[in-house]
Amino acid sequence: MTPPPPEVARLASALQELRARTGLSIAALAQKTPYSRASWGRYVKGEGLPPREAVAELCRLAGEPEARCLALWELAEAAWSNRAATERPRTPRPGTAAPPKAAPDDVPDTAPDRHPLLLALIVTVCAVTVAAVAAGLLLLPDGRPAPVRPTAATTGPRCRGAACEGQDPMAMVCARAPTTLSVHRTASGAWLELRYSRPCGTAWARMWSTRPGDRLEVATPSHTRAARVADARAAASYIYTPMTAAPKGTPLRACFRPARAAGQECFSDRVR
Repeated sequence: MTPPPPEVARLASALQELRARTGLSIAALAQKTPYSRASWGRYVKGEGLPPREAVAELCRLAGEPEARCLALWELAEAAWSNRAATERPRTPRPGTAAPPKAAPDDVPDTAPDRHPLLLALIVTVCAVTVAAVAAGLLLLPDGRPAPVRPTAATTGPRCRGAACEGQDPMAMVCARAPTTLSVHRTASGAWLELRYSRPCGTAWARMWSTRPGDRLEVATPSHTRAARVADARAAASYIYTPMTAAPKGTPLRACFRPARAAGQECFSDRVR
């Protein structure tokens, strides 16, 4: 069997650690989430790429901040998709790969039986109204509706414009399919991106291939937001600045300050 890309192996290791932290077996984890035992078995071994929501669900169960987990998932998703597209291992540039196709049992398993009509409702996840009807059919033994935790796919962004100022783009669901305005590689080898979310009306910057102590700022005429690489573990993931409100036409400037050299590197763009 071809070994998984290093980014996928790193994600699998993190999932194993999180699963151990919950104290749940693979079978118990399957009972507490919409994903099957076979699926979780592949995910923690690095034999398959988990859906984004599966990673977020495990993070919530383990009490781990979602942003860190989902940053690892983004790196793994980019590597997994890139290898599938090229059919040979190579170092991907994060953020450019197409999303992978889910395996059949990666579809959430929300009921113990496999009645064809129920399965059809489950897999037709693109229809929000169907999902709502399906959720309404799940009842507790006393007839009360079972509680359903809303997901990013159904709730959408959690803020917009000024309300997002200083917020985490991952936690506020603004980092779902954002626009990459500019990409810059620094002299130290770090990669930088200016990103924009049209639904949220915000911009932010992110960096990867960094070192502990590296710092990134993104600025508009009215606000500056910054992020710093705290340690080696953080350096292995994407690091995001908080968001800043950025209507169309807003000028943006990103500046990178390496920990091991004097000075800074800056580049600019505009929301369009």
